[in-house]
Amino acid sequence: MTETHTTGVRGDSGPEVARLVASRVLDVPDFPKPGVMFKDLMPLFADGTAFREVIDGIIAYHGRDSFDVVVGIEARGFVLAAAVAYATGVGVVPVRKAGKLPRATHAASYALEYGEATLEVHQDAFTAGHRVLVLDDVLATGGTAEATLDLVERAGGTVVGFTVLMELGFLKGRERLAPRPVHALLTV
Repeated sequence: MTETHTTGVRGDSGPEVARLVASRVLDVPDFPKPGVMFKDLMPLFADGTAFREVIDGIIAYHGRDSFDVVVGIEARGFVLAAAVAYATGVGVVPVRKAGKLPRATHAASYALEYGEATLEVHQDAFTAGHRVLVLDDVLATGGTAEATLDLVERAGGTVVGFTVLMELGFLKGRERLAPRPVHALLTV
């Protein structure tokens, strides 16, 4: 494992936040399969001071009153969404892998950079006009994000923002999500 390089980093919230995120990322080769370089953000989540700075930065970027509910994408997105929801006093909705939610759901299948997956959200997760902030850890090819944003809209929510801790820019996920805005704290 190696730490992600922290010089010359960039992100949508400026170089200071980008450096903070980069300094807490570990590169894990060949996970979950050979040839994939996994970006492990658990050291960021485990550092209370750094984690608070990241959550405060997400809220500052979007504005405390710009969303009614926060969506977290399974699984590390749950950590971010719960923290932002708690700090702003709004609810949190999980978008989960297929078969994990107990009531009627909307589902979306998509291709990953190393396989396929299906995500679900409860059909009654949002009321019409709910302003929804969507959070996840990493934006790669954009398949997970695109499926989630579509699910939120099908369930009646209005996506007002999408934030990730890290964007793997070379995989062009941001382009796939256009014209929706993407906020990445760190782009590598």
